[in-house]
Amino acid sequence: MPHDPDPSPLPPELSADEAALLADMPALGDVGQARRTFMLQTAAGGVGVFAANLLATEAALAQMPAAAGAASAPVKALNAVAVTLQINGEPRALSLDSRTVLLDALRERLALTGTKKGCDQGQCGACTVLVDGQRVLSCLTLAATLEGRQVTTIEGLAQGGQLHPVQAAFIRHDAFQCGYCTPGQICSAVGMLDEARRGHVSHATADVAGPAPRLDDDEIKERMSGNICRCGAYPGIVAAVQDVAGGAPRAQTWSYATEAQLAAARREDGHATV
Repeated sequence: MPHDPDPSPLPPELSADEAALLADMPALGDVGQARRTFMLQTAAGGVGVFAANLLATEAALAQMPAAAGAASAPVKALNAVAVTLQINGEPRALSLDSRTVLLDALRERLALTGTKKGCDQGQCGACTVLVDGQRVLSCLTLAATLEGRQVTTIEGLAQGGQLHPVQAAFIRHDAFQCGYCTPGQICSAVGMLDEARRGHVSHATADVAGPAPRLDDDEIKERMSGNICRCGAYPGIVAAVQDVAGGAPRAQTWSYATEAQLAAARREDGHATV
């Protein structure tokens, strides 16, 4: 809307062109409306972001387990199957979605949270448990396939308050740091030691047709290679396994590389520098 010129005569210092521009200037009321519109739109956008964050928070909270005794609506499983698992020596009857993996059944339905969810792709070994004495990755094992099978988790290794020998050895040799991978490491070590006693060979075994191999450093590292420790507590893990296997754990020592060793390393193919 054009600005209504002041009825008084224009100041003598304004030219005719300047006076025309002054007459064409928009009304101040229009400018105020545009600003208010901008502020309203900004506020609406902020509310939208807040609402999105609130919904994300509520979705995360919905994944948390309910408190004991809390009232909740029943969750209907798709294609539910009835399965009875022998968990740490006790029968546990469950009705599960046919797609439920053992890891989720243990953690979410049976509250056995010692078994950890790491990669959820079978690559880190944090979810390792024992099924009929053999180590398996619970994140890749359908619970419905384990009807009547014996499942042993980290909670079931100790007997009557007495730690399993592997658990005690991990403590003696300080074979952990943050502890997140430790349950899987221990269960894997228990299963691996049993495999070695039964004569199973590995990629590191020199004579696969000979007697049961001795569990030296190379054998232990190869057999435990499916369990990752991101803290790097591998020396302690190897020493703990050697301790339980009956071999004297080798002292963990280190020293600076010599000039000859550095020169040899530089000559290796694909290594221009060290």
